[in-house]
Amino acid sequence: MSSKIFALDIGTRSVVGIILEEENDHYHVADMLIREHKERAMLDGQIHNVLFVAELIKEIKVELEKKHGPLTKVSVAAAGRALKTEQARVSIDISNRPIFTQEDINRLELQAVHQAQAQLVEKQSHDSSHYYCVGYSVLHYLLDGQEIGSLLDQRGQEASVEVIATFLPRTVIESLLAALKRADLEMEALTLEPIAAINVLIPPTMRRLNVALVDIGAGTSDIAMTNNNTVIAYGMVPTAGDEITESLCDQYLLDFPVAEAIKRKLNTEQTVAIQDILGFEQEIPTEEVIQTIEPAIKQLAAAIGNEILRLNNQVPPKAVMLIGGGSLTPRLPEELCEILQLPKNRVAVRDISAIPNLTKEESIEARPDLVTPIGIAIAAKKYPIHYISVTVNNQVVRLFEAKEMTVSDAFLAANISAKHLYGKPGQGFSITINGQDIFVPGEHGKPATILVNGQEATSKTPIQHGDEITIIPGENGGDAQATIRDLIDQAAKKVQLNDQIYYVEPIVKLNGETASLDAPLKDRDEITFEPIETIKDFLEHIQRQDIIETQTFIVKVDGQPVFLHDYTSKLMLNEKPAKLTYPIEDGDVLTIQTSTTMPTVQAVLDHLNIPLEDSISVTFQNQPLQLKKIRYEVLMNGVVVQPTSTVYNGANLQLIEKDASPWIFQDVFKFSNWKIPQDFKGQFAILRNGQPISFDTPIFGGDILEIQLIDNPIFRS
Repeated sequence: MSSKIFALDIGTRSVVGIILEEENDHYHVADMLIREHKERAMLDGQIHNVLFVAELIKEIKVELEKKHGPLTKVSVAAAGRALKTEQARVSIDISNRPIFTQEDINRLELQAVHQAQAQLVEKQSHDSSHYYCVGYSVLHYLLDGQEIGSLLDQRGQEASVEVIATFLPRTVIESLLAALKRADLEMEALTLEPIAAINVLIPPTMRRLNVALVDIGAGTSDIAMTNNNTVIAYGMVPTAGDEITESLCDQYLLDFPVAEAIKRKLNTEQTVAIQDILGFEQEIPTEEVIQTIEPAIKQLAAAIGNEILRLNNQVPPKAVMLIGGGSLTPRLPEELCEILQLPKNRVAVRDISAIPNLTKEESIEARPDLVTPIGIAIAAKKYPIHYISVTVNNQVVRLFEAKEMTVSDAFLAANISAKHLYGKPGQGFSITINGQDIFVPGEHGKPATILVNGQEATSKTPIQHGDEITIIPGENGGDAQATIRDLIDQAAKKVQLNDQIYYVEPIVKLNGETASLDAPLKDRDEITFEPIETIKDFLEHIQRQDIIETQTFIVKVDGQPVFLHDYTSKLMLNEKPAKLTYPIEDGDVLTIQTSTTMPTVQAVLDHLNIPLEDSISVTFQNQPLQLKKIRYEVLMNGVVVQPTSTVYNGANLQLIEKDASPWIFQDVFKFSNWKIPQDFKGQFAILRNGQPISFDTPIFGGDILEIQLIDNPIFRS
């Protein structure tokens, strides 16, 4: 035997009453009535005039009772446009916490949903108990400000989660109940309009897909997103079919009802007859009309598409289903495909013919605006939503069962925030280190224990009517404790210098007094220290100033510094060349490679290309001859030294010029034993390279010098 289901779809413009017959999971639409509101009794899906709405409901009830007998119970739905969506982010410090667990993540998400609820309450000026959370979706997890796939088993400084949560105002349910009571009806089942449509169009096997369902009505377009076998988000845009109708009114000077009738013909007629408010009639091709209202169509598509992307974390869904009267707007699916960058076969208008196991009376059209009323009726039978009551720490809480209810939902309804799910953190203290303020936090509180009917549970544990939930407070965290060593990075270092190992620590002062690195700290302590960061810091700390000073071999020559790299000590850090400014770390090995020899005075002057001696080679009287003279005398630190004397690092050399005059012919006699014979009585000629010169003529290296004797017969005996 079949059973009858009476359902109502109470919309902004009209109320739809439906009689559905069910037998063995097969449904038949036996009757349907649509009546428009005479007054503006509804606004954005919420009843504003209970009396007017109740009167219209009773009118439909009485009319249907004439054919189908007494109707005392009815299934209804809360409008999707009545849902409130809020986005929120919360962050917590995890620097001193153990590895993040799944329950930590659950409680962080709960804190974010609670924050979203608080933001909504602030905007709407209501108490938090006035809203039921019907679902939320995580948009992002963040670790230290960077997006991350999961917080599970992560370590860092700060963990954050951003959610988008949807809430149903309590007044929506209460006004529905009041209107039904005045119409002599009892609520048999309650659902949400988006859920009703999803349940009949998207079977559970498909609900794991990321799909958008858009119910385009007259004043608003309601959106629901599915993914991972649930509804993850709801949204609404205040743009729908009326915007298209108003565009027709503006373009062709039409009355609103006339424009509405013309709009409905755009998908079925080749031409439309138009009579404007001035009485002029004209026949216009449908394609021309569509082109005229194309800006309004694009605007509607953009509003819907952008909201879908917002709800879906800026990612296009796999597909989009359009229902409602406004879904018949010409070219709307194509425009949505373009905005969402989807193939044309991924956006489609669905009507009641897409509902499986459904038949109808021939007089009832298969229209997309009837999907929701039929969905409400079927949902009342297959997926009814009930109120459940649970207790949270002996406080009775009523929940609207729009989805599988968990402990988190009970906490939200009982106004228990996430901070109550952990013990209080221990007291911290503030100190200064080298003038920088540092806060040392206390220990985090331990998680509270959650019991459901005496059994340990988590915030995601499912709950049922009558469950008793108990929160056992977590232990408070201990007060902050720290030593100087805890707060100074790598305070102590082990460094090897050549063959000797040094353990070095910075000299630390606590409140002006020298202190150990293991000294305990308290609030407002002042710490000063000189960190051992570079090789130079280390050498100064171990009082090896000699290495710093002797590392580079420098002498001064006539007051000018001269760097002798061949004799400079080489500084090696872990077997690689280094400089005094290089950082030094715990475990480093320093080696000083010194030269095995020391430079001489001659080596220093050779480095500067300064000769101590001036010498030239000439040929005199057909014999080679070398002329030498001391050009400079050298003083080292004020004392005369020889060219072979050793020069030490830092020595001061001074060059005293002895003889800088040029070589002349007569200088050869200082180095040659040749003499004019004593018995020679003639004349002689002085030649340089065969040319006559005098004794004081300058000579140069390589010259051929000669004294040519000329015999004079006058002097012969």
